[in-house]
Amino acid sequence: MSASARAVTSVFGASSSSLSRRRFLGTVSAAGLGAAGLSACSDSGSSSTDSQGRTIVEWWNIQTTEPSKSVWPERAKAFEAAHPDVRIKLVTMENDAYKSKMTALTSSGKLPDIYHTWGGGVLKQQIDAGLVEDLTSSTSSVTDTLVPASVKAYQFDGKTYAMPFDIGAVGFWYNKALFAEAGIQAPPATWADYLDTVKKLKSAGITPIALAGKEKWPGMYYWAYLAMRIAGIDGMRAAADAKDFTGDDFVKAGEHLKELVALQPFQKGFLGAAYSTPTGEAAAMGNGKAAMELMGQWAPVVQADAGKGIGKDLGFFSFPAVAGGKGAQTDVFGGGGGYAVRKGAPKAAVDFLKFFMSAESDRILVSKGSMMPVVEDATSALTDPNLKLVSDALGEATGFQLYLDQAYPPAVGQEINDSVAALIAGSKSPEQVARSVTQVAKSQ
Repeated sequence: MSASARAVTSVFGASSSSLSRRRFLGTVSAAGLGAAGLSACSDSGSSSTDSQGRTIVEWWNIQTTEPSKSVWPERAKAFEAAHPDVRIKLVTMENDAYKSKMTALTSSGKLPDIYHTWGGGVLKQQIDAGLVEDLTSSTSSVTDTLVPASVKAYQFDGKTYAMPFDIGAVGFWYNKALFAEAGIQAPPATWADYLDTVKKLKSAGITPIALAGKEKWPGMYYWAYLAMRIAGIDGMRAAADAKDFTGDDFVKAGEHLKELVALQPFQKGFLGAAYSTPTGEAAAMGNGKAAMELMGQWAPVVQADAGKGIGKDLGFFSFPAVAGGKGAQTDVFGGGGGYAVRKGAPKAAVDFLKFFMSAESDRILVSKGSMMPVVEDATSALTDPNLKLVSDALGEATGFQLYLDQAYPPAVGQEINDSVAALIAGSKSPEQVARSVTQVAKSQ
């Protein structure tokens, strides 16, 4: 998975307060994207049929690359074979085109029957505007079978508004051979141990960490995880609701990151390094030039594409615990993809979604579509040893924090990226980072 595909930034801002339908639709219209590219989506509350009298369910997705590009139509045809009175109409498009068209559709109050969502702030605003079907009761039999972390981004106030089909997590990928060369016998479990690990690697003449400083979001992962470990999931939520990140926990997150930066752990020229280029972060890991990187489940593939890949020497461990912190080492930072249903969509839309998220179907998505399992009984279909490590971490997760650029308004996510990058570069203090993020949050 590419960096651009992961770092999808919401086109709407998240909000802790409810928005009326009128205010929300007015806000989206003001985005300046107009009504270009509208599909022939059904009006909210109505459905359509084809010439054979079959109920049409329009399904918008962004699976534009193989193998999922082929798997998605196969799943639709399998459902149609079992439900001859239903036609699943696939509408597939690239990320940016999808977001643009969804903005226009939302402004008109006409959404596809089933549509892709990343959850978080965008979905919450669509819910507050009365545009999304509450799936709590209709899909409870499926929700009970899911890996708990996979559905968190789609649940609000105890209700479920979308079903996940993919899930991922950020953690440390490390080079076992370089750890052994430095005399490190096991991955660090605490932040203090992590700093000691960095020191040992440096003493052995090994670059401890690869970082794409130019792109900013990889550095943000450190601040986000430290904030999670110190403030806890509830503390992250409280700060977002209050639009105030100036509390001690968030300042301490910056202070701990500053401790790491002071050790000069990154590769030479990291401030100008990109993520997936032949001289970037992934290549440094893939060519065995650095011992660690903090990245999502797509890292092994990108490492092999940008560099040579390190094969069996590649390992994975969760972000360390911070002494005295409220968060657990089993709390996970990540994201994924899901599907929501428009308010008033035909019952067949929910039926298809339940079919698509059955254990049998998810095993096909995992084995053929290269997805991470979200149904617990489908984890056996996962054979990639690296992805199994991530899946295990997700299965044991005690809390889940969505990527900050999806959980928070876009401007807030960008400010976190920018401010943390400035801290890493030495031009901003931990206190200044907290104040800057808060200032932007309160302006939303």
